[in-house]
Amino acid sequence: MKIEMEALSDDKLYEAIHIWNVVVDDGIAFPQMELLDKSTAKLFFNQQSYTGIAVDKETNEVVGLYILHPNNVGRCGHICNASYAVKKERRGQHIGELLVKDCMKKAKELEFQILQFNAVVRSNIAALALYKKLGFVKLGIIPKGFMLKDGTYEDIIPHYIDLQNI
Repeated sequence: MKIEMEALSDDKLYEAIHIWNVVVDDGIAFPQMELLDKSTAKLFFNQQSYTGIAVDKETNEVVGLYILHPNNVGRCGHICNASYAVKKERRGQHIGELLVKDCMKKAKELEFQILQFNAVVRSNIAALALYKKLGFVKLGIIPKGFMLKDGTYEDIIPHYIDLQNI
């Protein structure tokens, strides 16, 4: 398996839509509730500061993606935010780690100083372990901050990392 990171291109859009929509439809990680189609996806991904994809160069398959964008504006515009999605069949192969590391690099290139995650769901054990491994700092717990697909609520744990220190 040889994974390379690149910018999302039109020829990979359908694969990115599928990966994104699986996470949205699962209803346990992303705040979005609406699925993307070709027109909404193109607009959504183009509105980001950067959309990166992980491509398995042996199969030319998109195996993951991330979006990177400002977390706020003005005096808080130096803080960025990101979301990550790994193809369901390829989870557990450290693709998420490649996505996060590439995202941190790209965020620095775009002159962001801090990467913040607003809504890491408490049950997302793999993400919590990865963020700890990479040096992210937990900001606390927001009780019942995320509504699961079934309508129940779960805690979220915001995280950040100072990109100047990596």
